[in-house]
Amino acid sequence: MHKQTHRHVWKRIRDREAGKLRANHFANRIKSNRISQLQLSNHKDIVSPHKGAINSLQVDSTEGRYLLSAASDASVAVYDVQRPTVYEAGGGGGGGISKHSSIFVVDKQHQQGHKYAVSTAIWYPIDTGLFVTGSYDHHINVWDTNTTQVVVNFKMPGKVHRAAMSNLSTSHMLIAAATEDVQVRLCDIASGAFAHTLSGHRDGVMTVEWSNSSEWVLVTGGCDGAIRFWDIRRAGCFQVLDQSQTQLGRRPPILKRSMITKDSSTKLRAAQKKHANGSGSRQQPIGRVPSKGPMKQRLHTGMLSTQDRATAHYGAVTGLKATEDGMYLLSAGSDSRLRLWDVESSCNTLVNFETVRLQINKPLQLATTQDSALVFVPCMRSVKAFDMWSGNTYTILRGHYECVNSCWFNQHDQELYTGGNDRQILVWSPARSIADEMEGTAEDQDNWSS
Repeated sequence: MHKQTHRHVWKRIRDREAGKLRANHFANRIKSNRISQLQLSNHKDIVSPHKGAINSLQVDSTEGRYLLSAASDASVAVYDVQRPTVYEAGGGGGGGISKHSSIFVVDKQHQQGHKYAVSTAIWYPIDTGLFVTGSYDHHINVWDTNTTQVVVNFKMPGKVHRAAMSNLSTSHMLIAAATEDVQVRLCDIASGAFAHTLSGHRDGVMTVEWSNSSEWVLVTGGCDGAIRFWDIRRAGCFQVLDQSQTQLGRRPPILKRSMITKDSSTKLRAAQKKHANGSGSRQQPIGRVPSKGPMKQRLHTGMLSTQDRATAHYGAVTGLKATEDGMYLLSAGSDSRLRLWDVESSCNTLVNFETVRLQINKPLQLATTQDSALVFVPCMRSVKAFDMWSGNTYTILRGHYECVNSCWFNQHDQELYTGGNDRQILVWSPARSIADEMEGTAEDQDNWSS
C-alpha cells in the first residue's frame, strides 16, 4: 500500500517538474491524499493537563504551531504541536512517539484565572502575543501570552458560550461574544469597553462566527433556533435564515464522485464556485443589501415579523462553520440536524447529511479542511467527517471514551485535533515513518519557554 502511494507521489513530482502539473494543483493533491488517510496518530501525543472536559481548541493562524485549549476545570493551556517536549520509543510501526506537554497552564490557582468552566479560548488573529478566554464566571479575559497576565477584562451579563475575532479585520479589534443573554456584545480590545450590542435573538446566544468574506459581517446562532447575519456598522440584523426557504437551483452541484478523492476535490470546488456564481458571473459581496429581488429579509428596517421570527433549526443552534470562501455556511442544531446554507441567497441547500446524533446542551466546535471539501462534526463519542456537498459520511473517527465537544483542523500539517468530556485531546493524522518525525525535531525554541 505504502509502495503504491510512494509511486504515485514520485509520478506527480515528475509531472510537476515536467510542467504537466501546476505547483498548487500538486500541493492540493498531496494534501487531499493525506486527509484521506487520517487516523488516530501513532506518532504524536498531546499530554492534557486538564481535569475537566475540553470545550475549545484552536491553533494559531500565523504559524500553525501553538494549540490553545480550554476546559471545564477553569483551566487554559498552550502546546507546541511542532516541537515535542520529549520523544519516547515504542510508537506504531516500531517508531517513536513525540509527547507534547503544555508550555504553560492558567487555572484557578492563577490570581487572574477564571473561577468556573472556560467555554472558549481563541488566539488574537494577528500574532500569538495575545489570547482571549470566555468563561461561565461571566467574564471575557484578554491575556498577554508572554506574561500570562490579563490585560483587558470584560464583565458579561451571563455565562459566556463562545467568543470570536475576525481573521480578516484591518479596521477593528472586536471580540464578538455569545452568552446566555439575548444580546450579542462586541468587546473592543483597543478601548477596553463594549463597542455596541446586537439585539434580535429571543433567547440566549449559543454560537458566533465571523464571515470569511467581510470583516464587518457577523453570524450568530441562538437557543431560539435562529441564525442571524449582522453588519456591525448598522443597527439590526440584515438576514435571518429560514429552514423552509429552499431553492434547488442554489444547491451545490453533486458530481458523479462527490466524495473527496485524490483528484476530485479541485474539480469539485471549481464546479461548485462556477455554479454558485451563476456560470462564472461575479459574486455579490456579502453584506450588501440588494436593491431588488426576492430577498426582502436582508432589510432589517420594516422586516416582516414572520421573516424576523424564522428559524434555521427546531431547537438551539449549537454550531456554525463558514466555508473558506464565505459562500456557504454549515449549521448544527439540538434537533440533531446539519444544514448547509447558500449565504448569498439565504437558502437551505437541502444537502441531506446522513444521520447524526448531536449533543443538545452545549456549543459544538465544527472544523473543515482547507478546501472545505470535508467537515468534521462531533457526534457524541465519535467524530464524523462528511462530504460537504453531498452529505455522505466520509469516515468516522473513534477514540474518545466520552462525548466530543470540539474539533480543530490544522491546515499546516493536515492534522485534526479533538477534545472531549474524557479530558483528552486526541491527534488524528496520516501515518508517518520514524524518519519523517525525526526530521521535525530540530531545535526551534518557542517564545515563552526559558
